Amino acid sequence: MPDSPRRRRLRASTALLVLLPALGAGCGGSPGPETLTVLATPSLKEVFGELGTAYGHVNPKVRLRFEFGALHEMAGRLSGQGPGDVLVTADTASMEEAADHLAGRPRIIARSALTIAVAPGNPHRVRGLADLTRPRLRVVVGAESVPEGRYTRQVFAKAGLTVRSSAKVISARAVLSRVRAGQADAGVVFVTDLRPAGIAVSSVPIPAAQNVTGAFPAAAVRGRDHEEAAHAFISWLTGPAAQRVFHKHGFTAPEPDH
Repeated sequence: MPDSPRRRRLRASTALLVLLPALGAGCGGSPGPETLTVLATPSLKEVFGELGTAYGHVNPKVRLRFEFGALHEMAGRLSGQGPGDVLVTADTASMEEAADHLAGRPRIIARSALTIAVAPGNPHRVRGLADLTRPRLRVVVGAESVPEGRYTRQVFAKAGLTVRSSAKVISARAVLSRVRAGQADAGVVFVTDLRPAGIAVSSVPIPAAQNVTGAFPAAAVRGRDHEEAAHAFISWLTGPAAQRVFHKHGFTAPEPDH
């Protein structure tokens, strides 16, 4: 039977249908990397920048997107109004406040003690916590409802001091900003907050007997599409590769899970 134009068109169409799946598989048909949005305290901004790069090398199928802010600033995202797969706060009390939005038990990923931040050269001659009670010294601290404020009040209580502050802010980084800008003479921050500030501030150590070591817990956010990947990232943060990066930035290791 002669090969009609209609038969030739039919064979060509059939061949094209067979070829299309193969083309799709070889030309961008595979899904792109999974994106995890990490909501974190500003005190982890620099270390997470390096950790994000390191995690991309060991797990190229996951892309990390970081957003930094206080817990109350992240509340809308936790309630489902925006992206958010992992929450990292600066104390366990904040995690307890967010417990209804979390999947599983939070894990401590790093720790940091506190110190007194002062202007370069320490012009007001602050020598220790007792000097923060001087009436003319402008002292800025975290608000009672935020991690930095809770830690600071624990330090003052251990030292038996009552310190009147000129301002109360929402994070250790906000305390540091006030001191750097000359809006405060002194403030209490995490030791690890001083590293990125460089020569813009000086510090006065707090004795170990009066100091507090802050804990940074991480947890997966409940009901998100990337919950399994979130748990995997948190586990990696407690492992040796991530802990070396934390140590490089001045953080101390978390206690082992029991």
